[in-house]
Amino acid sequence: MSAASPSSPARSDDDAIAPSAQQVSAFAPASVGNIGVGFDVLGHSIQGPRDVATVRRIAEPVVRIRAIRGDVPGADSLPLQAERNTAGQALISLREKLGLAHGFELELDKGIALGSGLGGSAASCVAALVAANALLAQPLSREALYEFALDGESVSSGSRHGDNVAPMLLGGVVMATSTRMIALSVPDWLYAVVVHPDQVLETRRARAVLSDPYPLSQVVKQSAHLALFLTGLQRGDAQLLREGLVDLLVEPRRAPLIPGFAEVKAAALEHGALGASISGAGPSCFAWFETKTQAQIAAAAMRIAFAAAGFDSRAYVTPVAGPRAEVIGSV
Repeated sequence: MSAASPSSPARSDDDAIAPSAQQVSAFAPASVGNIGVGFDVLGHSIQGPRDVATVRRIAEPVVRIRAIRGDVPGADSLPLQAERNTAGQALISLREKLGLAHGFELELDKGIALGSGLGGSAASCVAALVAANALLAQPLSREALYEFALDGESVSSGSRHGDNVAPMLLGGVVMATSTRMIALSVPDWLYAVVVHPDQVLETRRARAVLSDPYPLSQVVKQSAHLALFLTGLQRGDAQLLREGLVDLLVEPRRAPLIPGFAEVKAAALEHGALGASISGAGPSCFAWFETKTQAQIAAAAMRIAFAAAGFDSRAYVTPVAGPRAEVIGSV
């Protein structure tokens, strides 16, 4: 499954709505970026918090953000200038690429905490793109939206990586490169626990600790883990997933930025996790399990571990094959 050619964006009826609609709302789910072993190239969506975007078609050929709301701390501090906002920039890129004569007015309802490691900035731009796409006379395919989502995400992270936007667009586990997003096989028995503590860790700070080079021997070992992990997904083999879901590169450098992480990971493994690591840039943590019951029991233990470190937290138990962004209403 590849991104559409820039010269001829693929069209799709998947997101088509009534042609008379002038306003559409869409949601995008939270996500687990990296999945530990796949830095910047793997991610999966989750059932849990979500962002909602409401997009109106306007005659003026501009992108305008009318309001940003939400109960999450810091939502009112997000920029209303479209070019400085992930959702706004994604719509600007969409307009310019398609040469649209009309513009878009946008409202965002934030449900994903800022600096949580759950893809909040990505969710805003994906929700906005899915809503705006449904207003087009010929909606684009999800693959064709990918480049615009990368444009939006780069506003927040400073780089074009798709490990959050790709699973939000397609659902489930996705491999994301600079030009492609590929949906991967996911066994239906796989469940995840994602725990978000009352901490904030800015993505740029979390990326800064990765600037020093890595020894080649570590890179080779990490490549072996990634190969085992991908093969385990394809075969539905829990043991291969257990051997593969080990991050030797990013986790050791970011773990000190997350008080309580070591204890939370230990709690997950003690309760049967196939593996556990940091979600995205952190501070949220995730673990994969062979059953929903295991995940539910481990979720409580992981929260207790964060509490012992002095932080309240919320836990989400979700199929690893999580939802994709969808339209939820139109007028």
